[in-house]
This record gives sequence, C-alpha cells and structure tokens, in this order.
Amino acid sequence: MTVNPLQGVLMVLLAAVCWGTTGTAQSFVPPSLPAYWVGALRLAVSALFFIALLAWRGPPRRPHLAWPPVLLAAVAMAAYNLAFFAGVRTSGVAVGTAVAVGSGPIWAGLLQALRGQRPAARWWAGTGLAVLGGVLMVGAGAGPSQQAPTVVGLLLCLSAGLSYAIYALVNQQLVVAADPAWATGAVFSLAALIALPAAWAIAGSVALTAQDVLIVSYMGVVATGVAYLLFSHALRHISAATGVTLALAEPVTAFVLAVLVVGERPGWWAAAGGLLVLGGLLLVVWAELRMRRRA
Repeated sequence: MTVNPLQGVLMVLLAAVCWGTTGTAQSFVPPSLPAYWVGALRLAVSALFFIALLAWRGPPRRPHLAWPPVLLAAVAMAAYNLAFFAGVRTSGVAVGTAVAVGSGPIWAGLLQALRGQRPAARWWAGTGLAVLGGVLMVGAGAGPSQQAPTVVGLLLCLSAGLSYAIYALVNQQLVVAADPAWATGAVFSLAALIALPAAWAIAGSVALTAQDVLIVSYMGVVATGVAYLLFSHALRHISAATGVTLALAEPVTAFVLAVLVVGERPGWWAAAGGLLVLGGLLLVVWAELRMRRRA
C-alpha cells in the first residue's frame, strides 16, 4: 500500500464536512426523541449502511480481523456516543461540546506518545490553536441562559473525548491490516448492538415519527457511515492523532451551515475561532507531512 498523507488529510477534511452537518440535521429532530436514542439509532443506521455496502461489494480482499481490537473499538465508539450526549445534557451544549471535542485531540496525542510515537512540537502547537479556536466557536454560541456545567457532566465529556481517541488509535491498527470498509462495518455493527440496549435502559422505549426516521437515516448514512468510512481510509495514510485533530474542521462546517441554513448570526468571537481552527489545522498538516517525509 502506498502511503499518501495529503490524500489522508483531504479524506478527513471531507469526513469533517459530513460530521459538521450533524448539528444542523439534529436541529430538526423533535424534542420528543431523546438524545440517547439519536446517538444509538444513528449507529444502527450506519451499521445497516455498512452491511449493504459490503453485500454490494462482495467478499473483502482482506477479511481477517483481530476481534479483540474490533470489540475495543466498538465499545469506544458506543461509549463516545452515549457519554457525549449525556455530558452535553448535564453540562450544556456549549461547554459540553467544547470539552468533548477539544479534549479528543489532546487525548489522542498523549495516547500516541505513550505508544512511542510522540507528535512533533509543531503538531502540539497546531492542535492547541485548533482546540482554542473550537472552544471559541462553541462558546460564542452560548446564550445567557446557558446552564452551569456539573462535575459529572464534565467528566462524561472528557470520557467522550478519550473514547473517541481510543477508537481512532485502535481503528488505525484495524484498517492497516484489513479492508477499511470491512473493519469499520464490524466496529459499527458491534457498537450499535451495545448502544441500542444502553439507550433503552437509560431513556426507555421510543416511538419514531416519519420525520425522526428521515433525519436519523441521514445522520446514520451520511454523517456517520460515509464520514467514518472516509476517516478509516484516511488512517491508512496519516497518524491517528492527526486524524482526530483534523476532525476539528467539523465546527467550521457547522458554523457555515448555521449561518447559511439555520439563519443564525454568530458574533466575531466565533469567526475568530474559525480562523484559529484553520490556522491550527494548517500547522498540523505541515507537521504530518514533515514527519511522513522523514519516515
């Protein structure tokens, strides 16, 4: 396999564009559908997407998977979805999202360093700028009625960031050794099997309307299935820590969609945060390309 870091960067950025549509899509979900079920159902739809994709493609070229890492990645993905929505509910959207999204790249950098693959100083500088920009963008959208964060909520959001970082690092091992679609489909199928009963235990049963089905289907296919398939392919070309940091392009996409589609008018702090994110991501890409050239 030929490693092409620029291709990996572009794939993650395209995945981030798909992820960035999640907030806009979720704004059309009726309040009667609990957030826990939103997370669990989009995992279930994404699992069906991968099953259909694999059936259409036929048997994978490299079907052999190490199932313990698959299970670990699935648990991490299910934990990310449930912890994120629970943390946001108890800490507020602005603070909860900032902590969960901002902590992910830091967790990924630390975990990768523990594995003996310490990111360069430029990577940390770029990640710091991107995280700061993301916090500014999310914080700028907080209204005066923003609820006060709780300790439990903050811990849940930190756990969500850690879970996402673990998923990225473990998934990179899987997609290097096996077909990315097959590996990602196995992970998301198991994650759905974990998340669905967990959502039922937390939020009880749910009755879906046609609008619920339509929105969750979009989130499961485009904002989850297609996005994570791109992300998995990208991890064959770039480090997992860089992939997690580049995912911070998601709030930039959400910012643009909030202005163009939802009609929101964020302030200058949000715009400044977006510029910091873009500048930080450029530094991260530069650090990744330099590291790959030396390797």
